[in-house]
Amino acid sequence: MVNDVPAGRRERKKTATRTAILEAATTLFLDRGFDAVTVREIADKADVTPKTVFAHFPRKEALVFSTEGEQRDRLVAAVTNRAPGATISEALKAHYLAEIDMLQTEPMNRILALAQGTPSLVEYAERMWLRHEDALIAVLTEEFKLTEPSEEIRFYARFALQIPLMARQGDPESAVEIGFRLLDQGWARYDPAQQ
Repeated sequence: MVNDVPAGRRERKKTATRTAILEAATTLFLDRGFDAVTVREIADKADVTPKTVFAHFPRKEALVFSTEGEQRDRLVAAVTNRAPGATISEALKAHYLAEIDMLQTEPMNRILALAQGTPSLVEYAERMWLRHEDALIAVLTEEFKLTEPSEEIRFYARFALQIPLMARQGDPESAVEIGFRLLDQGWARYDPAQQ
């Protein structure tokens, strides 16, 4: 039981350090722009070393997208916790629309504008988002009680993850609606909830 105390303290210290780094980075990025801020400046503002910054975040871009795991978990939960009778597409569409609403609140709207206005962040965000493909394939495979994912599931996951990327320009809500309408024309034959 005595061993639990230091581990708890260590975890709290790590969390506090990570939070300080994120707050420093966010403040500096929003004030001066992503490319104008160095990791050393972030470290100085957070009162840590650059090495400590990289111990918590593998690269500078990860400071803007620090909730990748939470994002993946919300995506999977949208499928697994959908309302009885709701299709997978309906659940994902509702999830994407809720995410769009959340991104329009302060300060998320400013962080989104920063990310969309910085080419290296756009590229990083796309790569990061598409890494959720395996998680979506796994949950769909489980939902259909398959031992291996079908080609239909692989295609559906890839295309469904492209919808939010396509929704970055113009009217995002309309883009999500159109994306799922087009996707569902092929998926309806496969999803038992849509038959």
